[in-house]
Amino acid sequence: MNAVAGAGRGALAAYGALGLPLAFAALPIYVHVPRLYAEGLGLSLALVGAVLLAARIVDAVTDPLIGWANDRLPRRRLWIALSLPALGAGMFGLLVPPAGAGAVWLFALLVAVSLAYSVASIAYNAWGAEVASTPAARTRFVASREAFALAGVVLAAVLPGLLGDGGGVAETVVGGVGEAPTGGDAGVAGTAGNSDGGAAGLARLAWIFLPLLAAFGLWTLLRAPAPPRLAALRAPMWLGLRAALADRGFSRLLAVFAANGIAAAIPSATVLFYVADVLDAEAFAGAFLALYFVAAAAGLPLWTRLSQRIGKLRAWLVGMALAVVVFAWAGLLGSGDLVAYAFICVLSGVALGADLTLPPSLLADLLARGREPVCPRHDGVAAPAGGGCDAGRRSAGPDLPVLEAGACFGWWSFVTKANLALAAGLALPLLALLGYTPGAHEAAAVGALAAVYGFVPVALKLVAIALLWRWRQVLDTGTEDLRSTVPSRVAPTRADMHRSGGG
Repeated sequence: MNAVAGAGRGALAAYGALGLPLAFAALPIYVHVPRLYAEGLGLSLALVGAVLLAARIVDAVTDPLIGWANDRLPRRRLWIALSLPALGAGMFGLLVPPAGAGAVWLFALLVAVSLAYSVASIAYNAWGAEVASTPAARTRFVASREAFALAGVVLAAVLPGLLGDGGGVAETVVGGVGEAPTGGDAGVAGTAGNSDGGAAGLARLAWIFLPLLAAFGLWTLLRAPAPPRLAALRAPMWLGLRAALADRGFSRLLAVFAANGIAAAIPSATVLFYVADVLDAEAFAGAFLALYFVAAAAGLPLWTRLSQRIGKLRAWLVGMALAVVVFAWAGLLGSGDLVAYAFICVLSGVALGADLTLPPSLLADLLARGREPVCPRHDGVAAPAGGGCDAGRRSAGPDLPVLEAGACFGWWSFVTKANLALAAGLALPLLALLGYTPGAHEAAAVGALAAVYGFVPVALKLVAIALLWRWRQVLDTGTEDLRSTVPSRVAPTRADMHRSGGG
């Protein structure tokens, strides 16, 4: 069995390595940068927040376009190699700003970093979906990526406190709540140290990030199994992006992913309030979060093995069911229930491992259904090959669009970022409506916080479970009942391009 099909340890480690610096880069942007520019450079917190929001909007709406462009030139290594230097330079500029840097500098660097990060991560995810030749290998590649990503999150959370002139590890980790390996928002509260010490720590962090990015990026680019050579996508942009959403397998998986993602993001937006005001244990927040992420990393092999025994879809159902049982318990806790909450952190962290590993692996299986060898004709239409040609994309039927990895992961990234925004937009106004304010001690307000933290995610998880179970046949096989009216993703003829308005 070859390294790709068998997913040997060397191949898995080489592919997963890039996940560490990518996750490492994501956390400081929304944890440390706001405080640096507000306190260190004198920008108002409202202005910093507005700039962050504007940059995030640009980031989210461009992800599907980046995915489409990735399929237009499906050379995953090339996209990553071009984006990593821009990511490194942008991160250094963000964390070590020149004197007098203001809102324009912040916005420009945030957009540059976000675009470079999206280009790298979308190509990277597509690479992992395409390189493995078996369903089990796809799961192992995803698990390797997420294991390195979790390590990157922990490093990025811990190092600023250690490298600065003040502040502790726990406080820095608390500031990172909500920043998951797959990307997310984090609050400003909890970043440790005085402003001078924090700036010094971030400057040292920037100098550490550059060699880290270079070393782990080169490890992946030079040592990971090469992704297959794919025929370039020629369909117009609107058709390529629409085709992904029109595929019933992908759209249903995306819907389940969205419901489950909002459920996971709500606790991230409210955990600091919960630990402080429900448990009366603000000093232990960092330890709880560290326990959560360590448990997630430890749980990755469990879900990999379980998916091989009972299937990925059923394993994901087990993971979501575990999260439901555990988090319903969180809504019943009160002041001083620290041991019980520690168990919740461990078990919900284990459940997080299923969310990190299995949905992208299911998507990779859907993508694999339409991939087979093709050779291009002189008229630009891909035709079945006799051998020795690039891996291509062929319609599974006259009305079936072929899923493209770049477009799918572009939409996937968009939904991930939308989930985080929706979670904050739902949970925080709901808390205000129920009478909760930070630092509240009234029983009713604290009870409302516990209910929103524990029971609202449970309700959304149950919706995701119901949808996944209802659509299990389509998502298990990726082939049943997937008819669509969207034209095939095979490269269109010149006549097709003319009719669609493409060039």
